[in-house]
Amino acid sequence: MNTTKRVGRPRGFNCDEALMAAVEVFWTKGYEGASIKDLTEAMGIKAPSLYSTFGDKLNLYKQAIERYLSNDACAPMVAFESEPDIRKAVRAFLEAVIDYATQNESGTRGCFLSSCVSTSAGEVEGVDELLKKAIAETDARLAKRFELEKEKGALPDKFPSLERASLMFDLRQGYIFRARAGLKKNTMTLDLDRRVSIILD
Repeated sequence: MNTTKRVGRPRGFNCDEALMAAVEVFWTKGYEGASIKDLTEAMGIKAPSLYSTFGDKLNLYKQAIERYLSNDACAPMVAFESEPDIRKAVRAFLEAVIDYATQNESGTRGCFLSSCVSTSAGEVEGVDELLKKAIAETDARLAKRFELEKEKGALPDKFPSLERASLMFDLRQGYIFRARAGLKKNTMTLDLDRRVSIILD
């Protein structure tokens, strides 16, 4: 009797890279506009591999959102967390938001969440929960930096960390909206110092 365990056929593609390719397709075309053909061509796989690995289009979309959310290298967050001076850090965050919202000419300007995912919330099953999770986690991550600054004495004890974190997130989304409407970088950077003061003072 042959007791050798049969080894399944190895996956011939990188799952993480395939998901990021799916993000780009959904980001550019939207959930409804992205066809299975668009997705498989971008991901470099055949339809059977897509279904066997990721499930249907809806499950692929949700996994693409989760993959995007798991990216800790978001440029504005990196800028905010790596600058030691809190005032400069807030300004760096806003500058990075404006940069990534205006410089990408591929059709995927700004943020996947605001450009694509938010438009499908309430229309595509399960997306609203993912979006709420993303907002809460971003607010918490921003607020954590403010709390650290309070411990160091750089911000007053009564500074409303979570409230100002939410304001930063809302400003971020506003800049992305303006960029998608065609406003230029030099226009949006005119009042940065004033906005930094609104957040910190």
